[in-house]
Amino acid sequence: MSWHKTTMGRAISLKPIFSSYAMSGGALASASIAQLATFAMLARALGPVEFGLFVQVAAISAIGIQICGLGASDSLFRRIVQAPERYPDLLGHNLLLIGLSAAVLVPLAAAGLSFWLTMQTGPGLGLPSIVLLLVTNILLVRAILLVETIYLGLGREAAANRSVVGFALARTATAALACTVFGVDTLAGWAAWQFCGNLLYALLCAAWLLPLGRPRAVILREELRPGLLFSSQFAMRALRQNADLFVVGLFASIETVASYGVARRIMDSSYITIDSMNRLVYRRFVRASRDGLHRALPDAGRVLVGAVVLGSGTALLLFLLAPWLGLAFGRAYDEVTFFVRCLSGTIALIAVWSVAIDLLGASGRQGARAMILSTVNLLGGGLIAAASWLAGPSAAIVALYAIEAGTAAAAWLVLLSLAARSRGCALSAAA
Repeated sequence: MSWHKTTMGRAISLKPIFSSYAMSGGALASASIAQLATFAMLARALGPVEFGLFVQVAAISAIGIQICGLGASDSLFRRIVQAPERYPDLLGHNLLLIGLSAAVLVPLAAAGLSFWLTMQTGPGLGLPSIVLLLVTNILLVRAILLVETIYLGLGREAAANRSVVGFALARTATAALACTVFGVDTLAGWAAWQFCGNLLYALLCAAWLLPLGRPRAVILREELRPGLLFSSQFAMRALRQNADLFVVGLFASIETVASYGVARRIMDSSYITIDSMNRLVYRRFVRASRDGLHRALPDAGRVLVGAVVLGSGTALLLFLLAPWLGLAFGRAYDEVTFFVRCLSGTIALIAVWSVAIDLLGASGRQGARAMILSTVNLLGGGLIAAASWLAGPSAAIVALYAIEAGTAAAAWLVLLSLAARSRGCALSAAA
């Protein structure tokens, strides 16, 4: 009877965790499906050539959005978990850095992308359209994503889920209206529609946040260094993740770039099982590591088991569903199934290292986290570029597996080393 009561008690205590995960996972899954539907509509409407251009613009935007705001969103999350009353200062700090960094990033990215596209054969893209796409995908998207971070930091998961799903549905609705109703079939036309749709949703987000308090126009100097460290690691990762797209674009047809880009977007969307867990446990990691990194290791071990199970299951599901995913984008993208099946296994490796990386970030060890990700991604970017240049996308996929495995090993070695040092310091203080 006592065993039965203990088991029932554990089940009851785990119920809120499973419930939160189901809500988080459901929200991210809905958003992911909506994003894939948007991507499929654009792929069909624009065709492989124009869609190939879109993939390369999206690759530049993915790097720029990691730099935009200079990593201030991580400081906002961690600080409002610890001190919610600092929200007005933290919000103002974020908005100022987003605006200032975007004012530099967009012109630089536009100039670089315009030059890059002139090196390739096929239709180009005018500078006004390039600028509009970059403003939308860097400035507006970074501002919109801030809403989810704020709500998660305040512990309002339902509101965070609403913002994620709402943004995905808004993009899908915009694509459906533009491509299906108004027959948009050029990237220049989509640039205008996407800007208007994202701007309207950004204004809606501002209305949602207004009751929480107005921002104070202030730069928090003590948060600049942690933010830059946070931003640099993900900017390097984005650069590494998109290096193959640029190199493949030089030596392969734009149609191959389009198919490879579709597969990469499908993979990005498939990380929801890992992301939905990480966004829930990050707050727990912040609190558990407050009195020492070693105190959070038991939680990290349990999360690791769950992450590996989820990542492996997702990889297997993607492998089995790959032929149907390819059909959704049309016959013009006939290489999508091959690329998805080859890339699916990377999800399990990402699940392994994401737990260690998140715990390092939650405990405030952004230096160690930046060292791991920046070093691996810098070396990995060169490896992927070289592999793509020598043997095309297939070699790039092999390099991707090597990089993800190396990241997992490095992240856990550093985490366990720092945890041992933290435990030693605690024992010395107690003595």
